[in-house]
Amino acid sequence: MWMAELAARSGQSVATIKYYLREGLLHPGEATGATRTRYDDSHVRRLRLIRALTEVAGLRLDTVRQVLGDIAAADSWHEAVGSAHVRLAMTDAAPASDAARQRVDDLLDRQGWSLGPDSPQRELLARSVDALAGLDHPVSDELLDRYAEAMRPVAAYEVRSVRSPDREVSAEAAVVGTLLQEPVLLAIRRIAQENASRELDVRRPKRAGGV
Repeated sequence: MWMAELAARSGQSVATIKYYLREGLLHPGEATGATRTRYDDSHVRRLRLIRALTEVAGLRLDTVRQVLGDIAAADSWHEAVGSAHVRLAMTDAAPASDAARQRVDDLLDRQGWSLGPDSPQRELLARSVDALAGLDHPVSDELLDRYAEAMRPVAAYEVRSVRSPDREVSAEAAVVGTLLQEPVLLAIRRIAQENASRELDVRRPKRAGGV
């Protein structure tokens, strides 16, 4: 395909595509003449991934370049998706307490789970545990285990559904899924809570006098 078709299929302007080419974010096409270059589906996929990282994830182009470099250097699908998750989780927040980190480690042990050495998820969860404790609403180990057991089949289904031989396609799905599907999970949780509360209220015995 030519540049105009690439722009149409990717939803990016010609000027943006040329900028990505100059910056090395998009690999060159096949030159077919002095002024003509042919592109293929790999360019469409790369542009979709860049768009997900910039417009959905809100990452800066220098971080996008790091993500793309990580994907190119990854030895497996698992590493490619993991690199996207790591970049999405980067934050300058204060570190978690040792006690909260230990509770997360205990949760991982109970669930038979492990995390890669560069995974930010341990620190993210530990900071959330600290925040809840600081508001006098500590999360119990029982609730953490319930969350883990509820998410286990969901996560397994999600990974199977987005896994692709193309690492960039999988990384794009991981980025979009992390940022856009998590609000779906939150909304369903709130709907479930509202209905659970209603069911409890219906079953609660009425006091004398109808109160």
